[in-house]
Amino acid sequence: MKEAEILNIVYGLLKQVAPETDPSSLTLDENIRESLNIDSYDALQFIVALSEKLGVDIPEKDYGQTGNLKNLLIYLEKRLH
Repeated sequence: MKEAEILNIVYGLLKQVAPETDPSSLTLDENIRESLNIDSYDALQFIVALSEKLGVDIPEKDYGQTGNLKNLLIYLEKRLH
């Protein structure tokens, strides 16, 4: 799966948990939760949905690697290959 495909999935799932936001406006280094004003429950819902959609196990110990788009993409690309 290409980075652009992963990014589109990420944007779509973020839009589901924070419908009033524009996830595509995030820069790679911005903190996702802070920039989109997502609380911890919605952040967890996003991680669970991402895991299910991509078929990738994201253990709780790895949640810190999903804080911004850059790290999230790196993490997902490693898990998908």
